[in-house]
Amino acid sequence: MTSPIENLAKNFSFSSFKKAADLKKRILFTLFILVIYRLGTYIPLPSINPAVVAEFTKTHSSGLFGVLDLFSGGAIGRMTVFALNIMPYISASIIVQLLTAMSPQLTALKKEGEVGRRKLNQYTRYGTVALAMLQGYGIAVGLEAKGAVLDPGLLFRFTTMTSLTGGTLFIMWLGEQISSRGIGNGSSIIIYAGIVANLPAALFNTFAMGKQGAISVMALFALLAMVVALIAFIVFMEKANRRIPIQYPKRQTMLNMPAQQQGTHLPLKLNNAGVIPPIFASSILLLPATIAGFSANIDPESIFGIITKWFNHGQPLYIISYIAAIVFFAFFYTAIMFNSNDTSENLKKSGAYIPGIRPGDSTTNYLDTILTRLTTIGAIYLCVICLLPELILSQISLPFYLGGTSLLIVVNVSIDTVGQFQSHLIAQQYDGLFKKGRMKGLL
Repeated sequence: MTSPIENLAKNFSFSSFKKAADLKKRILFTLFILVIYRLGTYIPLPSINPAVVAEFTKTHSSGLFGVLDLFSGGAIGRMTVFALNIMPYISASIIVQLLTAMSPQLTALKKEGEVGRRKLNQYTRYGTVALAMLQGYGIAVGLEAKGAVLDPGLLFRFTTMTSLTGGTLFIMWLGEQISSRGIGNGSSIIIYAGIVANLPAALFNTFAMGKQGAISVMALFALLAMVVALIAFIVFMEKANRRIPIQYPKRQTMLNMPAQQQGTHLPLKLNNAGVIPPIFASSILLLPATIAGFSANIDPESIFGIITKWFNHGQPLYIISYIAAIVFFAFFYTAIMFNSNDTSENLKKSGAYIPGIRPGDSTTNYLDTILTRLTTIGAIYLCVICLLPELILSQISLPFYLGGTSLLIVVNVSIDTVGQFQSHLIAQQYDGLFKKGRMKGLL
């Protein structure tokens, strides 16, 4: 199966792109929104001591704090109004989706169509505000404990809470604008922009250490080879799918001509969940431990001490929890995206069937079995991609934070965005053909 990038490379022409006025507007609008987002990552919180924050960022850049700073595009390292980024919105989405799967009332609301979807989105926004305020208060207390505040007190805590909450809501609104008026998924594009923004600095620091002799030339070549191999492997796995043959009833094409059996296939991707499991797992595991890490003079026996010690990035308990969260969300999100029972019912109503499988419950069970096997392989693939490169990089002490999770997000978002780019381009070409047809009809 060819990828959207391959299809675009084969069929792209500058003449058709020049005529795609709507597509160009969407691209420019997306770039404009991303510029606004990047400017917001440099607006500092009030009453912050930048020297203390810079020193803390430097000393904690190789651990959990550095990973979270990578996802926020450097905003949390500079302690700006966008420090929380879009993570509270993602966490609220997780909670709402879990409650929807467990609550009959929310399940019924989901089936109401557009009205139900709007209500669920509203609940997600309320949850985003609550989580952002809670996390904002934790960061404010942590900054005071670290001595990074010029004028500590209740006013600072309130200002920090409102600033961080407002920044998160503004980023959420920017993402919605990209999804509706730009190109690509808004939330994914914002996370993508934050990761890519840190790439030049990470590359510069890595090659600077190689020039100074801190890293051997062989280690640099091994790093580049690993990154290229990972990108190729991610693209291969994201293109992989299982084609289930589907047969439709015979159709009589012409008078006295034999009926023709129509056949097609149902493609099931190896990784139906995409980048959702790593993002969801990161949002759950990174933020609580990061907020706990802000506390000064942590007692090793306290709950904050235990979180900091065992759930720090690279620790065994963190790795086990991260793997468990990725596997859980891979199966959970796949179950949300693909309903085997609805698919089998739709095939049965249209008279279609899978060769060798009876319509109805047998088809549902067959699809569930295939989907479970594919999701298991996909979850293992996500765990390997997200953890193996970071473990290797930690062993050779390279300050290169674009690990497997970041590469997975960058490649997936690039593929999805190129797919939407191609769809808009094809739609523009069809509109041109229809306009020419109408003009010829009028003449």
